[in-house]
Amino acid sequence: PFSLLVVAGSGGHTTEILRLLSCLSESYSPRHYVLADSDKMSEAKIRSFEQKRAETFSESQFSLDRIPRSREVRQSWISSVLTTLHSILYSLPLTYKRKPDLILCNGPGTCVPVCLSAFLLGLLRIKRTIIVYVESICRVETLSLSGKILYYFSDYFIVQWPDLKKKYPKSVYLGRIV
Repeated sequence: PFSLLVVAGSGGHTTEILRLLSCLSESYSPRHYVLADSDKMSEAKIRSFEQKRAETFSESQFSLDRIPRSREVRQSWISSVLTTLHSILYSLPLTYKRKPDLILCNGPGTCVPVCLSAFLLGLLRIKRTIIVYVESICRVETLSLSGKILYYFSDYFIVQWPDLKKKYPKSVYLGRIV
């Protein structure tokens, strides 16, 4: 078993991450999903995905956790620093409690505090977690804000367009994966 923490985001981010998860074996269990407390759509998508997965893998286990949203759409940069710090305060105990082996995320703002919390736990030698960031397929020429931050903290930074690989040499280009 390989404990997996998945950060879901509203709308397209959740759809993309669930497509990625559908390719993973049953070894990635339990799956712990983290979503923003204001995200109403992702929970239903995740529950539906997990219900279908349970039909194939009878030992399928998952949990859902919520944290405060770190940044709302069109929120000012100054106030987003404060709300992100607030989210990190919620993420630290959650990440410590779940102690995932791997974090998989694809760009929602909610992933930044979760990944930074896991990175901090690794620095403190409490739990080393592999962070895999997959930039959204819609990011063709530039990284998302989450990507610009997590480029420096992730173990694997995956892009889906060759131009991004040229601009960000640490990234891994695998072509279209979602």
